[in-house]
Amino acid sequence: MFSKEESRKLREEFWISFGKSFPRKWILYDTRLKGLSFKFHFDTKLALVALDLEDDLENRIKFWDKLQSLKVILTDDYLPDAIFEEEYYLENGKEISRIYLKLNQRVSIHNKNCWKEVMEFFIEKMTLFEAFFEDYKDFIDS
Repeated sequence: MFSKEESRKLREEFWISFGKSFPRKWILYDTRLKGLSFKFHFDTKLALVALDLEDDLENRIKFWDKLQSLKVILTDDYLPDAIFEEEYYLENGKEISRIYLKLNQRVSIHNKNCWKEVMEFFIEKMTLFEAFFEDYKDFIDS
């Protein structure tokens, strides 16, 4: 078991290490589309990359319908394992819509032995997610 402080330090160390190992500017929250953001997630159980729709319901539906219409392109040309969940509940109970990929093995941010694999997963999948977004953002935003 790790104390909250030890856990916080490990998380911080991971993200600093990730940034130094793979320095690049990610789109993440700066998609320029209100309510649509990319996220990295790594905790004591799993690692995933996600495209989250967190705005009001009307805007979420608008973006979701457009992304759903691009599902075949996303899964055929970019991310075959992408999971689409129109109703996804965050730990705090908030409902969002999410398209994501998770690393299909048990990992923990507390285990430095799996950090390299998680970082490589993040780089590969988020790069493809961003490429898809860049290619289709005008359609998504129309």
